[in-house]
Amino acid sequence: MSNNEKIKDAKIAISGKSGCGNTTVSRIVADVLGCRFINFTFRSLAQERGLDFKEVLALASKDDWWDREVDTRQVELARGKGGCVLGSRLAIWMLPEADLKVFLAARHETRARRIQAREGGELEKIAEFTACRDKQDGERYMRIYNIDTNNYSFADLVIDTDDIGPQEIAGLIIAEMEKKLSPR
Repeated sequence: MSNNEKIKDAKIAISGKSGCGNTTVSRIVADVLGCRFINFTFRSLAQERGLDFKEVLALASKDDWWDREVDTRQVELARGKGGCVLGSRLAIWMLPEADLKVFLAARHETRARRIQAREGGELEKIAEFTACRDKQDGERYMRIYNIDTNNYSFADLVIDTDDIGPQEIAGLIIAEMEKKLSPR
């Protein structure tokens, strides 16, 4: 099997907090590699159920079903036949068999500016909402799964995304995957 075929069959997990670029980068990596892109999130579930995103966040803060549903569905999709790129907050923890686990990091200010560029709104309010969401997400993940999302030391690759764009980040991930699959 050639490296290109191996890469197309590989499972890549990409995680990062909101605004780090995990969705954008995951989509680019999947497109370049010609494999499935999986990103089933609270936003997906909100849309599927005809609910507002913030309403789903509020429900999730009171009922673990929402997290478990999102996480179960995305992992089931990722474990399907063929390669994929799973992009989610918990991808590197929830798909331990991934061939490559990548964590994207960025400063809080950078993340808030990116979210503002994507969704609009006042930067200060976005920064507050993002900090609150980070705290709530972290508490839920610890309670439900005993996962500390601030401990990603086991990731194969950690990329600081503050000063580089999505295409360059995707290139680093693909290069790391190629290196990992190359015969030694």
